[in-house]
Amino acid sequence: MSELKVFDYMAKHRYEQVVYFYDKTTGLKGVTCIHNTTLGPALGGTRLWNYACEDDAVIDCLRLARGMTYKAAAAGLNLGGGKTVLIGDPEKVKSEGYFRALGRYVQSLNGRYITAEDVNTSTKDMDFVAMETDYVVGLEGKSGNPSPMTALGAFHGIRAALQYKFQDETISNYTFAVQGAGQTGYYLIKKLVEMKAKKIYFTEINQKHIDRLKKEHPEVEFVEPKLIYSQNVDVFVPCALGGVLNDESIPQINAKIVAGTANNVLLEEDIHGNMLKDRGILYAPDFVINAGGLINVYHELKEYNIGRATRDIEKIYDRLLQIFSIAEAENVHTQLAAKLFAKKRIETINNVQDNFIKR
Repeated sequence: MSELKVFDYMAKHRYEQVVYFYDKTTGLKGVTCIHNTTLGPALGGTRLWNYACEDDAVIDCLRLARGMTYKAAAAGLNLGGGKTVLIGDPEKVKSEGYFRALGRYVQSLNGRYITAEDVNTSTKDMDFVAMETDYVVGLEGKSGNPSPMTALGAFHGIRAALQYKFQDETISNYTFAVQGAGQTGYYLIKKLVEMKAKKIYFTEINQKHIDRLKKEHPEVEFVEPKLIYSQNVDVFVPCALGGVLNDESIPQINAKIVAGTANNVLLEEDIHGNMLKDRGILYAPDFVINAGGLINVYHELKEYNIGRATRDIEKIYDRLLQIFSIAEAENVHTQLAAKLFAKKRIETINNVQDNFIKR
């Protein structure tokens, strides 16, 4: 992107708030974006990444926050969409003071935004955040690390995509190429192994994660990152950072299904959503298939019960079948169908609440 004009971007996509913050004691610097709070407070994790420049951090935060709005709406949750990104080297900046400073900034938003862990942050980090704010979820002793639940939701989403595309959801009949094996990708691979997938290839840039998977599951085959797209498999499973489906990568894909846990997988939603559609590749919309972690922490806002949370996560299967059917009936790409599905719920609830009723 050329020079980022934040207010123009906010106006175009109807954002409510962008907050920059800096703590002189710890060096904490970051951005919180709140996209839409029609359905409830904005919820989204805190991502720590060594961005090349501030504009990269802001655009990542903006895109992720908007994705959270659609994710919450499509999942049937009474939440809006938000996100926080922190700029720094995860190996150098982390400390108790760093995350307590973050907690103070979250608290200053007075409940409009609720945070949780995300890329390069952990439940232990969120424990420090919780020392300074009431508005954090995914804590140890409650719902915990959301990554296994995100992976579980993606697993049900893969089943739905297999059923829709091939009329057979039996995991053992299919082959998979998984991009990313750090958190959600790791747990998803373990689930696919458990269900006796015919063959699993994976790629990863972190050597510790590569070594862990090779040790635990030697039957899962590592390939170099640039080769993961072209594997001759049934399902390509993106579980790393966003924007990986683009002009360069899509022509390489041999899989008939793309379904994984990564956010903002399509670099340009309409261009690359249609490119997949034109190639006959069924794409499971990211914000629908990867909603398991969000559904799980949402239950923490009430009295957490893992059974109820798991049952709600299983509904991703039926929700995706519905969205695939909408896409086919309307002759649109599946990402657009999912956004229409989510926007309809937001608009309906907004209209239901247009009159004043005292509580």
